[in-house]
Amino acid sequence: MRLVVLGSPTSWYLADLRRAAGRRHEVLSATFRDLESSLGAAGVGVRSAGTNLHDADAVLVRSMAPGSLEQVVFRMDALAELQARGVRVVNPPRAIEAAVDKYLASARLRAAGLPTPRTAACQTTDAAMAAFDALGGRVVIKPLFGGEGRGVALLEDAAMARRAFALVEQLGGVIYLQEFIEHDGGDLRLLVMGRFESNDAFADARVLGMRRENPLDWRTNISLGGKAAPLEVTGELAGLACRAARAVGAPLAGVDLLPGRDGRLYAIEVNAVPGWRALGRVTGRDVAALVLDHIAAGLP
Repeated sequence: MRLVVLGSPTSWYLADLRRAAGRRHEVLSATFRDLESSLGAAGVGVRSAGTNLHDADAVLVRSMAPGSLEQVVFRMDALAELQARGVRVVNPPRAIEAAVDKYLASARLRAAGLPTPRTAACQTTDAAMAAFDALGGRVVIKPLFGGEGRGVALLEDAAMARRAFALVEQLGGVIYLQEFIEHDGGDLRLLVMGRFESNDAFADARVLGMRRENPLDWRTNISLGGKAAPLEVTGELAGLACRAARAVGAPLAGVDLLPGRDGRLYAIEVNAVPGWRALGRVTGRDVAALVLDHIAAGLP
């Protein structure tokens, strides 16, 4: 398999994939910044830094570099062109668009019948203050786009909440709020690798998982000091994770589940560019090799 990895050329994940690939697969590096396309008599061409992505068997999206609205739309369009011409793109551009947009992802999860925190999205401070009260006066504010816990804050004071909402409004952003779910300081991260069939069923799914805890912060992200611990992936957990991945259309997904003190398991987010560094250490599995096998198995 000839695999092009879209991400940083110095990424640990690129190096890990190359290690796992050995001589079985060719793993090439490309970046979104260098992505370009040509439309001519020969058809559509998509390249990055001299690499013709049409020559790849598959493209793995390993990062979403910051960019303007025009740049992001172009990047997704280019990935869609590759997919339309038979190159396997993991994850598909539609899945990336859904997962990276927290509002859309939450809507998809709720439509799929998964328990999710009560959520509000608005554009004005007054509307956000009304939502703050309706959600119990204790809310989590998150940037609509972003990951690894960046920009996420717990708001419990009305005056502080108003200042935060006013700043987002002033910057022309969307104020995205979720009720704070009472929990015991940990959540679950599950990595789902599956295959969509013609009827949208999710088949041949493999699910790995870990528990994340952070004694110093209510946010459990490993990048913010969270610690990973082993997790027994039960049938219930695997089923919820697969439903969440299917809801956003991602055959390779990181799913965050939060065990609430009310006894419910809440689907918090779906990551369409999931990492596996901590997961590999906790499970003792060669996750990069599993990812390569998963991608190769989906080729014609």
